Amino acid sequence: MARIDFIQSLHASTKRNYVQRVVENDKAECAEVARRFGADYWDGDRRYGYGGYRYDGRWRPVAEKIAAHYGLRTGDRLLDVGCGKGYLLYELTQVVPGLIVAGLDTSEYAIDHAKEEVRPFLQAGDCRDLPYGDGAFDVVISLGTLHNLPVEGVFAALGEMQRVCPGDRKYFMVESFRDEREKANLLYWQLTCLSFHGPESWAWIASQAGYTGDHGFIFFE
Repeated sequence: MARIDFIQSLHASTKRNYVQRVVENDKAECAEVARRFGADYWDGDRRYGYGGYRYDGRWRPVAEKIAAHYGLRTGDRLLDVGCGKGYLLYELTQVVPGLIVAGLDTSEYAIDHAKEEVRPFLQAGDCRDLPYGDGAFDVVISLGTLHNLPVEGVFAALGEMQRVCPGDRKYFMVESFRDEREKANLLYWQLTCLSFHGPESWAWIASQAGYTGDHGFIFFE
């Protein structure tokens, strides 16, 4: 199980005022709205989430890195757990023509407003109970999703990822922290997290869940 960074540079390209999010709004109220994962979270005011999550091509370099690292090829079956509006899946289909994709997200709003080219391959659902058969996929990825679950849910979701993709071509990325400053920044900024762990603890959880894939993190520097 290797630690791999596909996304920190993209994450760090957005400037954030961590303290402002806490002092200018009712953080608890904003988090309650955000965790509904509806229109306000995706396309509403910034205090509730993305502040408008629209396709702009930013996921293409991430797709290229993932495709190269896992040797994706025509005919491979890939699942994105927590696919959102499907932008990364779309880019993967452009980088690897003939890739067979599926996506699952808890947000029906995100699925309904997903990129139309991949929308037919997406569905709303619970990552703790994936609606796919054993060994249904060659590759499974999950970016920015598992930290939104309580720790028992993380174990369940990792077990499900392992079930539908028993090989080693799996990857999850979560929000984490390496020091007290990054932990404070994460706590100030996050709206939807339920699991807060350092990298070593996340790796331990994955190992205990029987997960055999890779993992990575983004940090709020």
